[in-house]
Amino acid sequence: MKNWVAAVFVGCTLWSVSACGGESSTSALQPSEQAGPSTSAAQPNVIVLFADDLGYGDIGSFGHPYNRTPNIDELAAQGQRWTDFYVAAPVCSPSRGALLTGRLPVRTGLYGETIGVYFPNDPGGFPDGEVTLPEALQEVGYRTGIFGKWHLGDAKHAWPTRHGFDEWLGLPYSNDMDVVGEIGIDQLIALSLQGNQEEVAAALSGRAAKYADPKPEYWRPPLFHSVVTADGYVDEIVEQPVDQSTLTKRYTAAAIDFIKRAGDEPFFIYLPYTMPHTPLFRSEDFVGQSIGGRYGDVIEEIDWSVGAVKQALEDSGNADNTLVIFTSDNGPWLTMEIEGGQAGLLRHGKGTTFEGGMRVPTVMWWPGRLQPGVVSEVGSAMDVFNTVASLAGADASTAVDGVDLSPVLFDGGESPRDEVAFYRRGQLYAYRKGPWKAHFITEGAYQQPPGRAVHDTPVLYHLHTDPSERFDVAADNPDVLAEIDAAVQQHLAGMQRQPPEFDKRLQR
Repeated sequence: MKNWVAAVFVGCTLWSVSACGGESSTSALQPSEQAGPSTSAAQPNVIVLFADDLGYGDIGSFGHPYNRTPNIDELAAQGQRWTDFYVAAPVCSPSRGALLTGRLPVRTGLYGETIGVYFPNDPGGFPDGEVTLPEALQEVGYRTGIFGKWHLGDAKHAWPTRHGFDEWLGLPYSNDMDVVGEIGIDQLIALSLQGNQEEVAAALSGRAAKYADPKPEYWRPPLFHSVVTADGYVDEIVEQPVDQSTLTKRYTAAAIDFIKRAGDEPFFIYLPYTMPHTPLFRSEDFVGQSIGGRYGDVIEEIDWSVGAVKQALEDSGNADNTLVIFTSDNGPWLTMEIEGGQAGLLRHGKGTTFEGGMRVPTVMWWPGRLQPGVVSEVGSAMDVFNTVASLAGADASTAVDGVDLSPVLFDGGESPRDEVAFYRRGQLYAYRKGPWKAHFITEGAYQQPPGRAVHDTPVLYHLHTDPSERFDVAADNPDVLAEIDAAVQQHLAGMQRQPPEFDKRLQR
């Protein structure tokens, strides 16, 4: 590795600091029964598989020539492969918050203008007033579980079991946070805001070697297990520091155990993988199995996990009544070079509002129900709330930034979504309407070009003919820019912004 680490993490101490960043005994602790209306046999189970930093071009069915992903590819062949599916933010925490609420980060406060994501020992956390998808599903009789990375606050009041999940096994934040032998995030932020970038670089000088040869003892993130009971909660630290090479298998085993215990109750499983966020870890069974190196090994273990979950659905007789969605929280962390993934033909990656930062590989599967094929309608992770709620008979009135994608899933119709807002640090950088995308601000991430530029005349791309965002056609299409401007004004007029939750750390 080169000397990119200092550059990356010096930049990270400002807004993008945020993005840098044995089997469990789940069956021993049983969640409490959830009170609610009697359920209907028509209510489907739902599983959302959410990779971390997986790029648009990192799996076989989206064009990677070497990563072997037969299980994900089978889901795509039997179901739908969505080519134009977006997340609401180009980094972890705001993207995850938007998925779970169906609301843009600026509307919930789950964003930062200076700090981009939650860090360990954060004073805030997921806002109590926000309604999550699992909370809405609990109201109509669903059992809910999360097995994987949360990253929406590590204080107990912010844990997923306090926000709609019956049980949780996973990490509270990114796997590269809480580094052994380094100063803490608050000290790094203070140094950076004081302009002491040389001290920041010196403090982080040993990190490149840790990424190049990652070992579990270099980081100390805890593996938490939490269950809702009739008397409150049972919370425990299963392991700290966790052996990260075991995480994908442990999450998978916990999800399968949850499926087995569900019985006749409908269930919602959220499986947010820790990988392929760096540092990269995989179990012994997958070391050296891919010709794509360590990154390829990690992707292929995630693919194994997808196959194991699918097999569990089939073995339990739930496959025909389960919607499975596989996607990613943002684009690839390109600064990590060969261990940072690929955006395919899309421009740039994680941290940016170019297509590579926010358009993510997405597959939806429900045997016998979905119309199979390649879908090039526009969709968003925020639409998961509305779509699942419509299938389950749950209330989606709070998910005001999502739409119900059922017409596309079941009828092969047009998507109700024709527009996408691209926010970064709480600021609107770009806007898509139909096949057209206008950039008002362009900027790379993590010291990568292009430098920040505010455009008097927006840069305009036609994504159907130019998905790589190479050719500015603004001069030839003033009418299109006028239509996008009108859409943006309408969007902003309906936006009730909340203060940035992540920046509350600066007020301590």
